[in-house]
Amino acid sequence: MVALLCSTTRGFEFETVAASSSSSSWVCFKKTNPNLFSHSPMARKDKANNSNKPKRRQLIKREEEVIGDIEDLFSKEDTYKIRASLLEWYDKNQRDLPWRRRTTQSGNGKNVKEEEEESAYGVWVSEVMLQQTRVQTVIDYYNRWMQKWPTLQHLAQASLEEVNEMWAGLGYYRRARFLLEGAKMIVSGGSEFPNTVSTLRKVPGIGDYTAGAIASIAFKEVVPVVDGNVVRVLARLKAISANPKDKITVKNLWKLAAQLVDPSRPGDFNQSLMELGATLCTALNPSCSSCPVSSQCRAFYNSKNDESVKVTDYPMKVVKAKQRNDFSTVCVVEISGGQGISLQSQSDSRFLLVKRPDEGLLAGLWEFPSVTLDKEADLSVKRKLIDQLLKKSFRLNPLKNCSIISRELVGEFVHVFSHIRRKIYVELLVLHLKVGMHDLFKEKDKKAMDWKLLDCEAVSNMGLTSAVRKVYSMVQKFKQNGLSSNSIPLRKRVKCS
Repeated sequence: MVALLCSTTRGFEFETVAASSSSSSWVCFKKTNPNLFSHSPMARKDKANNSNKPKRRQLIKREEEVIGDIEDLFSKEDTYKIRASLLEWYDKNQRDLPWRRRTTQSGNGKNVKEEEEESAYGVWVSEVMLQQTRVQTVIDYYNRWMQKWPTLQHLAQASLEEVNEMWAGLGYYRRARFLLEGAKMIVSGGSEFPNTVSTLRKVPGIGDYTAGAIASIAFKEVVPVVDGNVVRVLARLKAISANPKDKITVKNLWKLAAQLVDPSRPGDFNQSLMELGATLCTALNPSCSSCPVSSQCRAFYNSKNDESVKVTDYPMKVVKAKQRNDFSTVCVVEISGGQGISLQSQSDSRFLLVKRPDEGLLAGLWEFPSVTLDKEADLSVKRKLIDQLLKKSFRLNPLKNCSIISRELVGEFVHVFSHIRRKIYVELLVLHLKVGMHDLFKEKDKKAMDWKLLDCEAVSNMGLTSAVRKVYSMVQKFKQNGLSSNSIPLRKRVKCS
């Protein structure tokens, strides 16, 4: 028997539901006041438990739907057929990639342990580079990287600036920083290269996928890998219509992948799954007629028996999060040479570059001075913000220590990051210093940003991000074409050949 008691306390409806002695009771309130119940732990706890019940029911329901969608694991017969068919196909059709050559080399005078660690390092570098990047783009970067840092010990001795310069153009620069941090951690610890998923996961930047790839390919640990290609292959093999980004779906896909791994050739099998997704079982144009496992593929079967069903219906298309828009004004500051200027070079001008903070977007990378804006702004506002930055960070003040030779609006372009669509305005500011650069910076604030002055050749050879490279190219092209209507010419312009 249940009794419902209602009363009003301080403007709230207070309801107590009393059940039998074997049941629990709880308290709920209406007309939300976040401060009133802060002194009642019992009320907060019970309220939280009550409010979480619908969420738990939804979670259980969703899990049941996903499990029902996947139905069951592969049968033993299908498992053996898929393993045999994929490995046979992979042996005949695998692409010749430099990191694969590295894992198959033997008889070079090295012992098994050395060969495994060399293979692991190569797999690690390649897998990190291949995240969000096409294979053809990665090949050249990988070869240059291995020429410069052929072993983990070589990489551990590198600086972040060197690594960033080598990585320039690949994007997602945190990957490079984690590679370096991981190498330093392993080498400084004096331990062997981690050879299991559990030990690899302790290395900065190594997640479940990368750990599985290294452990299975280099050390033959029987563990699965699940990347975008594997998700697509498994979703089609089992005709899984659930959201592939859903945590429960991901968990079940890992279970399916784990069941399929060939115990005698785990690395080759994992690579065969990824290779299939990259070359035949593609997102938009799958080559089902050439697929070695089409006879085990439910999506292919469904498409043959129902005209309304397509193989490309699997996995479900997930709507990407909308990119946020922001704006940035970049000022390429060129310091013109002249009497009294301390610049140790025959060239008569230098460009000012600054280092980004060690945390956040593009951490630790070099760029031209810039200011990020929340919204569009007119030219005067943008120049005022830049002037404030130059005065605060570099003590560049036209009223005191420098004079403006020219100030020109170069142009604008849009650069897209993974989650940001940024409109970038570019201007060129040519300055003549009234004092030497050493004198200007001798009392530099310790908290000020790192900077350096480089001539044209040094900037051209520097490892810059694609956006910064675009800015510099725009400026060079603009200088060749002459002044614009938005320039402030005060002296003869200094051109950089």
